[in-house]
Amino acid sequence: MATIVGTAGDRPMRRSLAPDLYERVLSGGAIALLLAVLAALWRGRAQFGQVPAMVWLHLATITIAVALTPVLLLGRRGALRHRTLGTIWVAAMLATAASSFFIRLIGNGGFSLIHLLSAYTLVQVPLLWWFARTHQVDRHRRSVRALVTGALLVAGFFTFPFDRMLGHWLFG
Repeated sequence: MATIVGTAGDRPMRRSLAPDLYERVLSGGAIALLLAVLAALWRGRAQFGQVPAMVWLHLATITIAVALTPVLLLGRRGALRHRTLGTIWVAAMLATAASSFFIRLIGNGGFSLIHLLSAYTLVQVPLLWWFARTHQVDRHRRSVRALVTGALLVAGFFTFPFDRMLGHWLFG
């Protein structure tokens, strides 16, 4: 089991890098969200031709990020595989957030509250990557948890209700 060695005053302090309960719950949430998205896509396949290309880009990139989330949260941290998949996750999250600014199908075609989360994601994801690259493990871990909770799971939940496409496909 990997650990981080730091200091607490004059004595060494060890913190485990192993996934904790919260990270296991986040992983389970990501798996459930991925299954819901895949089921919605399967049920909505007859309407694929009506979906704009930017929405497909958004769906593809977020599906990649959601699929990688449990692999990254539950796998061995710091290894080449984690770093490589983490870089792909970062790119997918950035592409997802950026593409959301071109998707304004709700209401009058303007920006919605979800776009605030996209702006936050565009700032936080590079920071998360920087924290990892500079070995600021605690800050990296907190950032990952916050982004997975808010930008993936909470935002992902809100793709199903409120007259949204995936909700129509899954529940319609």
